[in-house]
Amino acid sequence: MSTNGTNPASSALRILIVTPLDGIDAAASPLGNRLAAKVERAATRSAAVRMLERKSYSAVVLDQIIADSDPEGADVVWKHSGLAVPLQVNLAIAGTERLERELRAALARRQREQQLAEEAASAALDVEFKNAVTAFLLEAQLALREEGIPPGVQNRLRTIEAIADRVRAKLHGSVSSSHNGGIEPGNLTQ
Repeated sequence: MSTNGTNPASSALRILIVTPLDGIDAAASPLGNRLAAKVERAATRSAAVRMLERKSYSAVVLDQIIADSDPEGADVVWKHSGLAVPLQVNLAIAGTERLERELRAALARRQREQQLAEEAASAALDVEFKNAVTAFLLEAQLALREEGIPPGVQNRLRTIEAIADRVRAKLHGSVSSSHNGGIEPGNLTQ
């Protein structure tokens, strides 16, 4: 069973409900519309695993009935779920409103987690890039302090120094002394 939400961007949000309950089919279409998602149902663990091997899902809802009757099978479903948000619900008791609330909350948490992970990765890359540029600048300035450097090499080192200094200035204004052992990059050649 499969249903599309009304939102044309719904292909980005795909939900798999794993339950033997046939009654969920009637609720899946309105649920998909409200969540702007494509909702699919697998009646068995093996059907769910086959579907999970072919497609990726934003969320996988596993009926408590399956989890209680076949815990090892439930583990297999979770292992094949990939990055999907796992949700275990007793669909015989929970109404579609509760399922919708839990799905919305779980998907919102996942989105926030992904956003925080992206921000952390971006910040780490930013710091690494700034440190590398500062290192180029410092190494060029230290090399220029050496005795007996041919004029051609000095010119190249000054070019590297100027480029690194411009990039560093664009990245973060000025380098704090904590990042370079108390040496201010602009002061080495003066």
